[in-house]
Amino acid sequence: MRMHWCVVLLVPLVGCVSQKAFDSKSKEALTLKQQYDEQQEQLKALEQQLGAAQKENEALESSLSSSDAERRALRKRVDELSDLNQELSRSTEKLAAAKEALEKKSSEYENLAKSLKEEIKTGKIELSELKGRMVVKMKDKILFSSGSTKLNKEGQDALAKVAQALKDVEGKIIRVEGHTDNVPLPTDAKTEFDSNWELSTTRALVVVKLLQEQGVPPTMLSALGYGEYQPIASNQTVEGRSLNRRIEIVLAPAEQAPSAVVAASVKKAPAPAPAPVVKPASGTKPAAKKK
Repeated sequence: MRMHWCVVLLVPLVGCVSQKAFDSKSKEALTLKQQYDEQQEQLKALEQQLGAAQKENEALESSLSSSDAERRALRKRVDELSDLNQELSRSTEKLAAAKEALEKKSSEYENLAKSLKEEIKTGKIELSELKGRMVVKMKDKILFSSGSTKLNKEGQDALAKVAQALKDVEGKIIRVEGHTDNVPLPTDAKTEFDSNWELSTTRALVVVKLLQEQGVPPTMLSALGYGEYQPIASNQTVEGRSLNRRIEIVLAPAEQAPSAVVAASVKKAPAPAPAPVVKPASGTKPAAKKK
Protein backbone atom coordinates (compact mmCIF):
# COMPACT_ATOMS: atom_id res chain seq x y z
CA MET A 1 0.00 0.00 0.00
CA ARG A 2 2.77 2.40 0.87
CA MET A 3 4.70 1.46 -2.28
CA HIS A 4 1.83 2.31 -4.57
CA TRP A 5 1.49 5.72 -3.08
CA CYS A 6 5.03 6.54 -3.78
CA VAL A 7 4.67 5.69 -7.39
CA VAL A 8 1.59 7.78 -7.73
CA LEU A 9 3.40 10.73 -6.25
CA LEU A 10 6.40 10.41 -8.60
CA VAL A 11 4.46 10.48 -11.79
CA PRO A 12 3.10 14.02 -11.42
CA LEU A 13 6.54 15.21 -10.28
CA VAL A 14 8.27 13.92 -13.41
CA GLY A 15 5.73 15.50 -15.73
CA CYS A 16 6.13 18.94 -14.13
CA VAL A 17 9.97 18.91 -14.49
CA SER A 18 9.89 18.03 -18.22
CA GLN A 19 7.54 20.88 -19.08
CA LYS A 20 9.72 23.40 -17.34
CA ALA A 21 12.80 22.08 -19.05
CA PHE A 22 11.03 22.21 -22.36
CA ASP A 23 9.93 25.79 -21.81
CA SER A 24 13.43 26.71 -20.77
CA LYS A 25 14.89 25.04 -23.81
CA SER A 26 12.29 26.66 -26.01
CA LYS A 27 13.17 30.09 -24.68
CA GLU A 28 16.85 29.29 -25.11
CA ALA A 29 16.22 28.12 -28.66
CA LEU A 30 14.22 31.26 -29.43
CA THR A 31 16.98 33.38 -28.03
CA LEU A 32 19.52 31.50 -30.05
CA LYS A 33 17.37 31.87 -33.15
CA GLN A 34 17.08 35.60 -32.55
CA GLN A 35 20.82 35.80 -32.04
CA TYR A 36 21.31 33.73 -35.19
CA ASP A 37 18.98 35.98 -37.18
CA GLU A 38 20.77 39.03 -35.86
CA GLN A 39 24.12 37.52 -36.76
CA GLN A 40 22.77 36.67 -40.21
CA GLU A 41 21.71 40.28 -40.67
CA GLN A 42 25.09 41.42 -39.45
CA LEU A 43 26.72 38.91 -41.80
CA LYS A 44 24.70 40.23 -44.74
CA ALA A 45 25.67 43.77 -43.80
CA LEU A 46 29.28 42.73 -43.54
CA GLU A 47 29.07 40.92 -46.90
CA GLN A 48 27.61 44.05 -48.46
CA GLN A 49 30.35 46.13 -46.91
CA LEU A 50 32.91 43.59 -48.13
CA GLY A 51 31.43 43.70 -51.65
CA ALA A 52 31.53 47.48 -51.65
CA ALA A 53 35.10 47.38 -50.34
CA GLN A 54 36.07 44.89 -53.04
CA LYS A 55 34.55 47.12 -55.71
CA GLU A 56 36.40 50.10 -54.31
CA ASN A 57 39.57 48.03 -54.24
CA GLU A 58 39.06 46.92 -57.85
CA ALA A 59 38.37 50.51 -58.89
CA LEU A 60 41.48 51.63 -57.05
CA GLU A 61 43.57 48.87 -58.62
CA SER A 62 42.18 49.77 -62.05
CA SER A 63 42.93 53.41 -61.38
CA LEU A 64 46.44 52.54 -60.26
CA SER A 65 46.94 50.34 -63.32
CA SER A 66 45.63 53.11 -65.53
CA SER A 67 47.90 55.59 -63.79
CA ASP A 68 50.85 53.25 -64.24
CA ALA A 69 50.02 52.83 -67.92
CA GLU A 70 49.68 56.58 -68.29
CA ARG A 71 52.98 57.10 -66.52
CA ARG A 72 54.67 54.52 -68.74
CA ALA A 73 53.18 56.12 -71.85
CA LEU A 74 54.24 59.54 -70.64
CA ARG A 75 57.74 58.28 -69.89
CA LYS A 76 57.95 56.74 -73.34
CA ARG A 77 56.80 59.98 -74.94
CA VAL A 78 59.34 61.95 -72.92
CA ASP A 79 62.08 59.55 -74.08
CA GLU A 80 60.92 59.90 -77.69
CA LEU A 81 60.91 63.69 -77.42
CA SER A 82 64.36 63.57 -75.84
CA ASP A 83 65.67 61.43 -78.72
CA LEU A 84 64.00 63.76 -81.21
CA ASN A 85 65.55 66.77 -79.52
CA GLN A 86 68.99 65.17 -79.71
CA GLU A 87 68.45 64.34 -83.37
CA LEU A 88 67.33 67.91 -84.04
CA SER A 89 70.41 69.19 -82.24
CA ARG A 90 72.65 67.01 -84.41
CA SER A 91 70.78 68.13 -87.53
CA THR A 92 71.11 71.76 -86.47
CA GLU A 93 74.85 71.30 -86.00
CA LYS A 94 75.15 69.66 -89.41
CA LEU A 95 73.12 72.45 -91.04
CA ALA A 96 75.20 75.08 -89.28
CA ALA A 97 78.39 73.39 -90.52
CA ALA A 98 76.99 73.11 -94.05
CA LYS A 99 75.86 76.74 -93.95
CA GLU A 100 79.31 77.81 -92.77
CA ALA A 101 80.93 75.80 -95.56
CA LEU A 102 78.59 77.32 -98.15
CA GLU A 103 79.15 80.85 -96.87
CA LYS A 104 82.91 80.46 -96.61
CA LYS A 105 84.42 82.72 -99.21
CA SER A 106 87.46 81.84 -101.26
CA SER A 107 90.56 83.98 -101.54
CA GLU A 108 89.55 84.81 -105.14
CA TYR A 109 86.22 86.09 -103.86
CA GLU A 110 87.87 88.21 -101.18
CA ASN A 111 90.34 89.66 -103.69
CA LEU A 112 87.60 90.47 -106.19
CA ALA A 113 85.33 91.94 -103.52
CA LYS A 114 88.17 94.18 -102.41
CA SER A 115 89.23 95.30 -105.88
CA LEU A 116 85.63 95.85 -107.08
CA LYS A 117 84.41 97.45 -103.88
CA GLU A 118 83.17 100.66 -105.53
CA GLU A 119 81.51 98.89 -108.46
CA ILE A 120 79.76 96.48 -106.08
CA LYS A 121 78.70 99.37 -103.85
CA THR A 122 77.13 101.29 -106.74
CA GLY A 123 75.35 98.15 -108.04
CA LYS A 124 77.25 97.93 -111.32
CA ILE A 125 78.67 94.55 -110.40
CA GLU A 126 77.25 91.72 -108.31
CA LEU A 127 79.52 89.11 -106.76
CA SER A 128 78.36 85.76 -105.39
CA GLU A 129 79.89 82.43 -104.44
CA LEU A 130 78.26 79.09 -103.62
CA LYS A 131 79.85 75.64 -103.29
CA GLY A 132 83.11 76.81 -104.80
CA ARG A 133 81.36 78.41 -107.82
CA MET A 134 81.87 82.16 -108.04
CA VAL A 135 79.93 84.46 -110.37
CA VAL A 136 80.83 88.03 -111.34
CA LYS A 137 77.68 89.54 -112.78
CA MET A 138 78.13 92.75 -114.78
CA LYS A 139 75.32 94.80 -116.30
CA ASP A 140 75.80 95.28 -120.00
CA LYS A 141 75.44 99.06 -119.75
CA ILE A 142 78.79 99.38 -117.94
CA LEU A 143 80.45 97.30 -120.67
CA PHE A 144 78.72 98.01 -123.99
CA SER A 145 76.49 100.56 -125.62
CA SER A 146 73.09 99.36 -126.84
CA GLY A 147 73.50 96.77 -129.60
CA SER A 148 77.29 97.23 -129.63
CA THR A 149 80.13 94.82 -128.95
CA LYS A 150 82.75 97.52 -128.34
CA LEU A 151 83.83 97.81 -124.71
CA ASN A 152 83.50 101.30 -123.27
CA LYS A 153 86.04 102.88 -120.93
CA GLU A 154 84.11 102.09 -117.74
CA GLY A 155 83.79 98.45 -118.74
CA GLN A 156 87.46 98.14 -119.64
CA ASP A 157 88.50 99.50 -116.24
CA ALA A 158 86.17 97.13 -114.38
CA LEU A 159 87.32 94.12 -116.38
CA ALA A 160 90.97 95.06 -115.79
CA LYS A 161 90.32 94.83 -112.03
CA VAL A 162 88.60 91.49 -112.51
CA ALA A 163 91.56 90.21 -114.54
CA GLN A 164 94.05 91.24 -111.84
CA ALA A 165 92.16 89.12 -109.32
CA LEU A 166 91.80 86.14 -111.68
CA LYS A 167 95.11 85.87 -113.46
CA ASP A 168 96.79 83.94 -110.66
CA VAL A 169 93.84 81.64 -109.93
CA GLU A 170 94.61 77.92 -110.08
CA GLY A 171 92.39 74.86 -110.36
CA LYS A 172 89.50 76.81 -111.90
CA ILE A 173 87.95 77.38 -115.29
CA ILE A 174 86.73 80.85 -116.19
CA ARG A 175 83.63 80.91 -118.36
CA VAL A 176 82.31 84.19 -119.76
CA GLU A 177 78.57 84.03 -120.49
CA GLY A 178 76.68 86.60 -122.56
CA HIS A 179 72.95 87.25 -122.02
CA THR A 180 70.41 89.60 -123.63
CA ASP A 181 66.75 90.53 -123.20
CA ASN A 182 64.10 89.28 -125.63
CA VAL A 183 63.84 92.45 -127.71
CA PRO A 184 64.65 91.54 -131.35
CA LEU A 185 67.52 93.35 -132.97
CA PRO A 186 66.66 95.96 -135.63
CA THR A 187 66.64 94.59 -139.17
CA ASP A 188 68.07 97.70 -140.87
CA ALA A 189 71.37 97.74 -142.72
CA LYS A 190 73.24 99.12 -139.70
CA THR A 191 72.59 95.97 -137.68
CA GLU A 192 75.72 93.85 -137.36
CA PHE A 193 74.03 90.71 -136.05
CA ASP A 194 71.09 88.65 -137.15
CA SER A 195 69.89 87.71 -133.64
CA ASN A 196 70.57 88.02 -129.93
CA TRP A 197 72.48 84.72 -130.15
CA GLU A 198 75.27 86.31 -132.19
CA LEU A 199 75.24 89.47 -130.08
CA SER A 200 75.56 87.65 -126.74
CA THR A 201 78.24 85.28 -128.04
CA THR A 202 80.33 88.05 -129.59
CA ARG A 203 80.19 90.12 -126.40
CA ALA A 204 81.37 87.11 -124.38
CA LEU A 205 84.29 86.64 -126.79
CA VAL A 206 85.22 90.33 -126.51
CA VAL A 207 85.39 90.01 -122.71
CA VAL A 208 87.44 86.80 -123.00
CA LYS A 209 89.92 88.58 -125.27
CA LEU A 210 90.36 91.46 -122.84
CA LEU A 211 90.85 89.10 -119.88
CA GLN A 212 93.53 87.26 -121.86
CA GLU A 213 95.24 90.54 -122.75
CA GLN A 214 95.25 91.40 -119.04
CA GLY A 215 97.15 88.23 -118.15
CA VAL A 216 94.48 85.58 -117.53
CA PRO A 217 95.75 82.27 -119.03
CA PRO A 218 93.76 81.44 -122.18
CA THR A 219 93.68 77.77 -121.22
CA MET A 220 91.34 78.73 -118.39
CA LEU A 221 89.01 80.84 -120.55
CA SER A 222 85.91 80.02 -122.56
CA ALA A 223 82.95 81.96 -123.95
CA LEU A 224 79.26 81.14 -124.24
CA GLY A 225 76.31 83.04 -125.66
CA TYR A 226 72.84 82.32 -124.26
CA GLY A 227 70.97 85.07 -126.06
CA GLU A 228 67.60 85.78 -124.45
CA TYR A 229 67.03 82.24 -123.20
CA GLN A 230 68.43 82.39 -119.66
CA PRO A 231 66.57 85.39 -118.14
CA ILE A 232 66.82 86.20 -114.43
CA ALA A 233 63.90 88.64 -114.47
CA SER A 234 60.72 89.32 -116.42
CA ASN A 235 61.17 90.83 -119.87
CA GLN A 236 57.79 92.55 -119.47
CA THR A 237 59.33 95.52 -117.63
CA VAL A 238 62.15 97.95 -118.34
CA GLU A 239 63.86 96.98 -115.09
CA GLY A 240 63.59 93.28 -115.87
CA ARG A 241 65.04 93.67 -119.37
CA SER A 242 67.91 95.69 -117.90
CA LEU A 243 68.73 92.87 -115.47
CA ASN A 244 68.61 90.28 -118.25
CA ARG A 245 71.18 92.17 -120.36
CA ARG A 246 74.34 91.10 -118.62
CA ILE A 247 77.75 89.45 -118.74
CA GLU A 248 78.50 86.75 -116.18
CA ILE A 249 82.05 85.59 -115.46
CA VAL A 250 81.80 82.19 -113.84
CA LEU A 251 84.61 80.50 -111.91
CA ALA A 252 84.03 76.76 -111.56
CA PRO A 253 86.19 73.79 -110.49
CA ALA A 254 88.61 72.68 -113.20
CA GLU A 255 87.09 69.20 -113.33
CA GLN A 256 83.99 70.76 -114.88
CA ALA A 257 85.96 71.75 -117.95
CA PRO A 258 84.99 69.77 -121.09
CA SER A 259 88.57 68.60 -121.64
CA ALA A 260 88.74 67.27 -118.08
CA VAL A 261 85.50 65.37 -118.55
CA VAL A 262 86.71 63.88 -121.83
CA ALA A 263 90.08 62.97 -120.33
CA ALA A 264 88.38 61.28 -117.39
CA SER A 265 86.14 59.25 -119.66
CA VAL A 266 89.08 58.22 -121.83
CA LYS A 267 91.07 57.23 -118.77
CA LYS A 268 88.25 55.03 -117.54
CA ALA A 269 87.72 53.35 -120.93
CA PRO A 270 89.49 49.97 -121.17
CA ALA A 271 92.26 49.61 -123.76
CA PRO A 272 91.27 47.56 -126.82
CA ALA A 273 92.47 43.98 -126.76
CA PRO A 274 95.33 43.19 -129.22
CA ALA A 275 94.36 41.31 -132.37
CA PRO A 276 95.14 37.58 -132.18
CA VAL A 277 98.16 36.37 -134.14
CA VAL A 278 97.21 33.83 -136.79
CA LYS A 279 99.93 31.26 -137.45
CA PRO A 280 100.11 29.51 -140.85
CA ALA A 281 99.07 25.89 -140.90
CA SER A 282 101.90 23.37 -140.75
CA GLY A 283 103.21 22.20 -144.14
CA THR A 284 102.20 25.37 -145.97
CA LYS A 285 104.57 28.01 -147.23
CA PRO A 286 103.98 31.64 -146.47
CA ALA A 287 102.68 33.64 -149.40
CA ALA A 288 105.34 35.52 -151.33
CA LYS A 289 105.28 39.27 -151.03
CA LYS A 290 104.44 41.30 -154.07
CA LYS A 291 107.01 43.78 -155.19
